[in-house]
Amino acid sequence: MTLPNLVGGDREPRSITVSPPQPIGRGYRNYHRFAVADRQGTEVGATYERDVLRSGRVVGVLAIDLERDEVVLTRQFRIGGHLATGRGEMIEIVAGGVDPGETSEAAARRECVEEIGLMPLSMKRLFDFLPAPALTDEIMTLFLARVDAAAAPVRAGAPNDGEDIAVIRYRIGRAIELVNGNEIQSAPTILALQWLQLSFSSVDSSIV
Repeated sequence: MTLPNLVGGDREPRSITVSPPQPIGRGYRNYHRFAVADRQGTEVGATYERDVLRSGRVVGVLAIDLERDEVVLTRQFRIGGHLATGRGEMIEIVAGGVDPGETSEAAARRECVEEIGLMPLSMKRLFDFLPAPALTDEIMTLFLARVDAAAAPVRAGAPNDGEDIAVIRYRIGRAIELVNGNEIQSAPTILALQWLQLSFSSVDSSIV
């Protein structure tokens, strides 16, 4: 696979050639190694290897209740958070993988039911982003969902996936304070809540 890429505007096109994946680990997610050849015009550039965690398409859902001025989040243990900070209990938006043959919209609705026990009353697709492109091929589609926060259970999760999730409700302003106070480390959650902070005045019209 060759990916043309212009660097610096007036320089020659840069060509990146990536080898087929070499499996180096299988588990909850697969782990592949790629050989990368980087060329600048006719000059031979660097050749190196990169290891990638294969996650693929995932969804994130910012669940809000405008009538109650609340956002519905989750708290669950994340091994990566534990290893990095010693604080494995992470506050997060709803998130999960897209199953084979499933649309992102269907996955977002399913994850809301599984993780916070609520079916969205309405939902809008916001944007796609790459949480950690140097480490994984994960691409997340972020959705905004309107929910009835009063109907949220105390705990949820899919037991067959080993999930035990605390469902937590915050006033929208308080959730944003948690981000500003460095009490939330989940990148998709920070991004979603900062989007909400910037867009709150127009959120009513953005929900379909």
